[in-house]
Amino acid sequence: MKKLYNRVSKELLKKQLEESTTPRTTLSFYQYAHIDDPQDFRNHFYRILEDIGVFGRIYIAKEGINGQISVPTENLDTLRQVMNEIEFLKDIRLNIAIEDDGKSFYKLKIKVRHKIVADGLDDESFDVTNRGEHLSPERFNELADDPNTVIVDMRNHYESEVGHFKGAITPDVETFRESLPIVEDMIEDKKDKNLVMYCTGGIRCEKASAYFKHKGFKKVHQLEGGIIEYARQVEAKGLENKFIGKNFVFDERMGERISPDIISYCHQCGKPCDDHTNCANDACHILFIQCPSCAEKNNNCCSDKCKDFDALSAEEQALRKGTEEFNGTKFGKGRYKAHRKDHVLD
Repeated sequence: MKKLYNRVSKELLKKQLEESTTPRTTLSFYQYAHIDDPQDFRNHFYRILEDIGVFGRIYIAKEGINGQISVPTENLDTLRQVMNEIEFLKDIRLNIAIEDDGKSFYKLKIKVRHKIVADGLDDESFDVTNRGEHLSPERFNELADDPNTVIVDMRNHYESEVGHFKGAITPDVETFRESLPIVEDMIEDKKDKNLVMYCTGGIRCEKASAYFKHKGFKKVHQLEGGIIEYARQVEAKGLENKFIGKNFVFDERMGERISPDIISYCHQCGKPCDDHTNCANDACHILFIQCPSCAEKNNNCCSDKCKDFDALSAEEQALRKGTEEFNGTKFGKGRYKAHRKDHVLD
């Protein structure tokens, strides 16, 4: 039987990707659908995608599929063809990345999960298909200019920190699961206003819009295709771009620039910067914002402690691993900010 998962080391795969000159296209997609046997479909889908050189991260559940992948550009049409042969994926929208160097993913990983997005909701308690109205970029811009509109960012704080729509509510949350009740509380008195939600590619808003309709909000909308498709269309159509900064993405790129604005700061020195990274010390690996100067000074680490630990031999690290506490064990994603003692930016 053909292997159904990668067996090559991460280091070798990353090296192969960096040295590769094959043009690749990064894209994302999702679809809510009823999948009777997610594991069987997962194995079938893995074989199909591996045959055409797809890398990426895909989650499959009984409720559907959620994927972020890269494919050799010459195989993009083939990808569309094989997906069209699967009934619930026929003519699915593929959100093509805005900024793409082809180095977004280095292997193919497909996992079966309970849900394609961890939302903490009891789907039996409301109709998940009763979603909000999908908005084109033109209609989104119209509603954004309406004083009777509330725009809500359904992403996490470390995503909105580097980029968001003008005037949007940006909840201080680390997960989509915790954002729903917090957002509901923030807009409880706005049930008669135009509720406009957005996220990276649309999947989080798909569920959130149905949830808020269930909760009594009258005019619920979501940005179709999310930030990715919005950015693509406003550029193609010459529309006003109401998004400022970077769009955070969950792959090796960490972000794609949507506007020239830099609205965040280096978590170590406080200078304007919107480049996310993970601490080079694998025992920490915390996600934070680091400018090139601090990256050079700190060897891509978040602290002197991590820099010193990362410089140890593999044997010494193995002996001390688990006995040391680093920022990654003390702070959540994007929470560590070294240039203020209380770890909070101005």
